[in-house]
Amino acid sequence: MEQGRPHAAPPAARLFAEMPPQVARGAAVRGGAPAAGPAGLRGEGARGEHVHGEQEYGVPCAAPAHAPARRMPQRHSVRGQVLDALRRALVSGELIPGEVYSGPALGERFGVSATPVREAMQQLALEGAVEVVPNRGFRVATRTARDLAELAEVRAMLEVPVLLRLARTVPAAGWDGLRPLAETAAAAAATGDRALYAEADRAFHRALLGLAGNRQLVAVADELHRRAQWPAAHGRPHCTADLVADAAEHVALLEALAAHDVERAEVLVRGHFGTGE
Repeated sequence: MEQGRPHAAPPAARLFAEMPPQVARGAAVRGGAPAAGPAGLRGEGARGEHVHGEQEYGVPCAAPAHAPARRMPQRHSVRGQVLDALRRALVSGELIPGEVYSGPALGERFGVSATPVREAMQQLALEGAVEVVPNRGFRVATRTARDLAELAEVRAMLEVPVLLRLARTVPAAGWDGLRPLAETAAAAAATGDRALYAEADRAFHRALLGLAGNRQLVAVADELHRRAQWPAAHGRPHCTADLVADAAEHVALLEALAAHDVERAEVLVRGHFGTGE
């Protein structure tokens, strides 16, 4: 495994606690939560394959004889849960840009076999989040400040004209439904949890663009937004104050849109994307 710069990995228990119930139960079947320490998250290089049968996931160790049979989750559902966990780890910085992670090591960390981990990583490779390293695993893509600036520019080109049109046409009351989402994002920002805020941030923007009635627009913009949330290598990590300030811009933008203040809305949204002049 390639060695990155020294860093303090978050406690393994935190990632395990944030995993979906089925994945966490799978770990419990195998003997409890993954062992604490940074080694598992960072990948442990030349580990041998350690594959477990899919029937382990979600099955109690000693179910009472009278208990109704439980339907075992399908492989694709486990893969989806692992994919969600990996995405949160990417956004939070628990998966370090430039470092290589093996499927077996991550599978052991998540309490699942290596197969759903590899499948999830293949999806992340298609999205540009990781790169395949033959015979070793997956390297987290290294993002530069230029990469993020280009993403911000594309997002602005796509979303700003739509939002300005909505500012002219949607009545003031039409923006009320987005206020709870803005409040949810603000509450998530106050926790300092980057992964939690990232999900709330994208939910707000999906609803915002959803008022245009174009599902393809929402899907494309959401994917660009997801990519923009991956941290740049060696970049300054977002602190709680950064997240709170970003969330506050949602509220200010809603106020400008409800007031049909097109100029103010454009300044705010371009600044929000980081493309303000």
